[in-house]
Formats: sequence, C-alpha cells, structure tokens
Amino acid sequence: MSSNNFDQRVSAPCIIDSGIVVNKRDMQRLLIDLGRVRYIHTQDGQIQSRGEGYILEVFADCQRSTLVANHSIYLNVLSFDYLELGQSLQKETYFDLITEGRQLRLIPLSNPLKEEAHKNINAAAFDAVMDQVLSSNWDMQFDDDDCPF
Repeated sequence: MSSNNFDQRVSAPCIIDSGIVVNKRDMQRLLIDLGRVRYIHTQDGQIQSRGEGYILEVFADCQRSTLVANHSIYLNVLSFDYLELGQSLQKETYFDLITEGRQLRLIPLSNPLKEEAHKNINAAAFDAVMDQVLSSNWDMQFDDDDCPF
C-alpha cells in the first residue's frame, strides 16, 4: 500500500497586496527590487525619523546590521521579526518591517513596471549598438601590409 503525498501536502501561503510575511527568503524577495523608497522609522509608536533612500542591499546575516544613512539603505531581514505588506487608502503599497516595538515602513517611490520597460529599451539599444559593432568588425578588411601577423 502506498501513501499519497498529494493528499497530505499543505499549500504554501499566497499573499496578494496585503498580509504578513515571516519567511526570511520571502521577505528578501519582496524587498530586493524596491529601489527608491520613502521610509518612516517608529519606536514604540513615536516617529523617530523619516526620509528617502535607495535600497542598495537586502540580505540575511546575523553578523551584520540594517543600516539607513546618507540616503542609502542596507536591509538585513534578520533585524526584523516579520514584514507586513499593505496598502494605504490612496492605494499606495507599503512594507512594514517589524520587531519588538520598532517599525520601519518602506513606501516605494519607483515603479517596477516603468523600470522594466526602461530596462527593455536600454537592452534593445544596447543590442542595436552591439549589432553595429559586430557587423562593422566583419566588414573590415585587412590588407596584408596592415596586419602585423
């Protein structure tokens, strides 16, 4: 008699636009491509600081700190217990990183849809330039006198 693993399997969580994320890898995946953000740091319900910055790195390392300075943000997901994903009344997405009375709210200022279109345009332009460079190399003809070999 064989057991059917499909009947006993538990579905992985599915979070769409709002919810709580506790898995550190999922937290990294959500945060890694945020780019430019507005942040609000609160401690015990009191705003400590706010500003804008660019997320330069998202990692999980118990030997390193989360750092926010000089508009640069280095996020260690191990600095937080969980991430709460939500939307404001104006349909503005936010990411709340939460641990023991501390909250770091990140509000994206960049749009991945627009940035992806920009990347595709840049990739297309790069491909066109490379095509020109490569085709011009094939078109070049060397005279025996010009070639040092």
